[in-house]
Amino acid sequence: MIIAITRDVSPAMVDCELTHFSRQPLDIELAYHQHHAYEDALKTLGCQVQRMPADPELPDSVFVEDAAVVLDEIAIITRPGAISRRPETASIAMVLKPYRQLYTIDAPGTVDGGDVLCIGNNIYVGLSTRSNMHAIEQMQDILSPHGYVVLGIPVSGCLHLKSAVTLLSKETLLINPAWVDATIFGDMQVLEVDPLEPYGANVLWIGEGAIYPANFPRTRQRVEEAMKKLGIGLSVVDVSELQKAEGAVTCCSLILQS
Repeated sequence: MIIAITRDVSPAMVDCELTHFSRQPLDIELAYHQHHAYEDALKTLGCQVQRMPADPELPDSVFVEDAAVVLDEIAIITRPGAISRRPETASIAMVLKPYRQLYTIDAPGTVDGGDVLCIGNNIYVGLSTRSNMHAIEQMQDILSPHGYVVLGIPVSGCLHLKSAVTLLSKETLLINPAWVDATIFGDMQVLEVDPLEPYGANVLWIGEGAIYPANFPRTRQRVEEAMKKLGIGLSVVDVSELQKAEGAVTCCSLILQS
């Protein structure tokens, strides 16, 4: 069974952390509806959605991916780079505890789950404003007994590594080459975003389906063509209000096999 852990939109999301975006008016009611449509898309892909209640004290808490890194063997509870987000992890740990043995990142390490891209046994961690080498070293210590190699890689121009690159399939990446060097990923096949849509590199691939945001039509066409060849269906969702908070489709869920 595939479980998707989500958390409802906080009524305080208007006070979210912002790094690369200017603050814009944010329609919380529309954000609720968009998030629920996203959850419906997860269900369409065969996920059992486990929704946590909204937390009015934690503006960014809808972005559950940043609070943990979940692998087949274990889960790592992160220490987010933004101080305001660190209280998010305790409740995520409680939800994950029945499914995985838990490890934690300690100070001075900081890492957001949005900076972590797993490709086979390689764990790529973006060296961003949110994630540092101290966390990468801790992750390597935790994960080496399970056969993983943790690699810190430069990322620039965006909040997280997965703003710049995500998996379209086991062998294919969707990438913005202006923000991360594609050669780092070896012989992986690469699909580049349209240059006019630099934020279009975030797709959530789950088995025979994937979720992609509605507002990158040029890149979406490239993605649809590539996924048709791969036999992967594409669900398109409008997440415009979540994007104003520097969110994306990967960061609104934690996906795990139970």
